[in-house]
Amino acid sequence: MRRLRISAISYLNTAPLMWDFEHEPGRTKLREQFDVTYTIPSACAKALRDGTADIGIIPAAAYASIPGLVILPGVAIAARNAVRSILLVSNKPLDQVKSVAMDTSSMTSEALCKVLLEKWLGGRLEYAPMAPDLEKMLGACDAALLIGDPALLVDRSRYVTTLDLAEEWRRFTGKPFVFAFWAVREDAVANLKPGLDLAGTFQRSRDHGLEPASLENIVREWAPRLKQNDHSVMSYLTESIHYFLDEACLDGLHLYYRYATEFGALSKIPELRFL
Repeated sequence: MRRLRISAISYLNTAPLMWDFEHEPGRTKLREQFDVTYTIPSACAKALRDGTADIGIIPAAAYASIPGLVILPGVAIAARNAVRSILLVSNKPLDQVKSVAMDTSSMTSEALCKVLLEKWLGGRLEYAPMAPDLEKMLGACDAALLIGDPALLVDRSRYVTTLDLAEEWRRFTGKPFVFAFWAVREDAVANLKPGLDLAGTFQRSRDHGLEPASLENIVREWAPRLKQNDHSVMSYLTESIHYFLDEACLDGLHLYYRYATEFGALSKIPELRFL
């Protein structure tokens, strides 16, 4: 049987999830079973849709548009309060914002932005997809949605408006927000090697990545890469991101799907099917 192809996200917040795939003693064995590539969230979704990947950590919104997927239980990239890496930025007060440049990296954050703005924060606006270059985005539109590591690098003191969208979601709904989770193609499930505990493999990798020594290793690697101090990176991994697809997160996910469909950001509410 061939190795299963994993499409993972090349952001800091994924580093704990990929621990066993990148570090011994697990790496050698897992690389015999899996091929791993790294990209942005939207490209993970495309790889699953096209069948060039078997497993991907995909945006929650993308799951609604790709048939034939099941979710690996228990693991997520979520936030129970402010997340710091999903920001709406503007040089204007929010009530003067009429257009938003949307970072095209993640369908989930785009849909979340539309739900928050149109349901609670300002009404229907104009949206323009753009690459994540903040100055160019603000040159073209009144506000910009930034996602992932580029959002972590924003000096929020420079701008009139900087909204953390996970924090706003919590303020209005009282629920956590789920940005992404592992999904696997059903045709890959049908051809799993006997005895392979796929869900357990990804849950254990997450657990090992969240051990104190692992987190310290991730901080040493990523803090200079992002030009952030160690405390900022550690607090992001341990306080901003929630890595468990628990009952509260599932409640928030169901509500997100309902609102996103209501406001036309998604075409339908998907059925959550688990491995």
